[in-house]
Amino acid sequence: MSNPVSYLSAQQQKRQPPEQKAVPGVKHMIAIASGKGGVGKSTTTTNLALALASTGARVGILDADLYGPSQPHMLGLKGMPDSPDGKILEPMIGHGIQTMSIGFLVDEEAPIIWRGPMITQALTRLMYETRWDNLDYLLVDMPPGTGDIHLTMAQRMPVSGAVIVTTPQDIALLDARKGLRMFEKVNVPVLGIIENMSIHICSNCGHQEHIFGQGGARRMASEAGTTLLGELPLDLGIRTGSDAGEPIMAAEPDGQIADAYRAIASQLTQMLPESGTAEKGVHKPPLPTIVMD
Repeated sequence: MSNPVSYLSAQQQKRQPPEQKAVPGVKHMIAIASGKGGVGKSTTTTNLALALASTGARVGILDADLYGPSQPHMLGLKGMPDSPDGKILEPMIGHGIQTMSIGFLVDEEAPIIWRGPMITQALTRLMYETRWDNLDYLLVDMPPGTGDIHLTMAQRMPVSGAVIVTTPQDIALLDARKGLRMFEKVNVPVLGIIENMSIHICSNCGHQEHIFGQGGARRMASEAGTTLLGELPLDLGIRTGSDAGEPIMAAEPDGQIADAYRAIASQLTQMLPESGTAEKGVHKPPLPTIVMD
């Protein structure tokens, strides 16, 4: 084979666009992604879900970070989900948020040592074999990177849009840009960027300091032609609340940080169409061509 990359690209172009399957009980599906781990994506997902719920919306979270599920702990949930018929799982409810995670089904300290096909099958089953109850928004807590789970989500599931979470640090922004470009290549709208840990405010003296740099997400949003949805502080209460299973949106719903999450949620609701995209199956364009320079 003279050029294996060209051959692979040609084979991809021959594939039929995948048929997306509607997700029963879900109106809009929003992927929350980061590209890099450790930027607070899961914490942001949890509090953003609570911010959306505070508007009266019905909200759920699918924990798609199968190798490192965090949502059960962050929402203070334990135990196994019910399955009255032995086939369909009932979502667990934490702080009013319908939640499904592989973390409910395996021991908390057990590693998930699965190859790609097993991971994508598990994701598909968690998505479609959960009895989501009339959700306006299902937030999908994505794993770091741009791997099998991301492609499965983008090509096989009706994602309304993606949100990229990053810190202002250059190293985090490098991977965040990759995540953003990946969604563009698979024709998933990027709704905007959230800059987490934007500024640290000392809890003792009130001194403000940009520990991870300043304005990185704003520059990235401008370069990519997308929206900076908001800037969230590096705050002790966000961390302690997540560790305790009491997210800051629930613990301090009238605080300034809660207001910041609600402002982001308000922008997202205005960006999405009234009619849901996850409640109907649609065609997607063919898989992207692999190009190696």
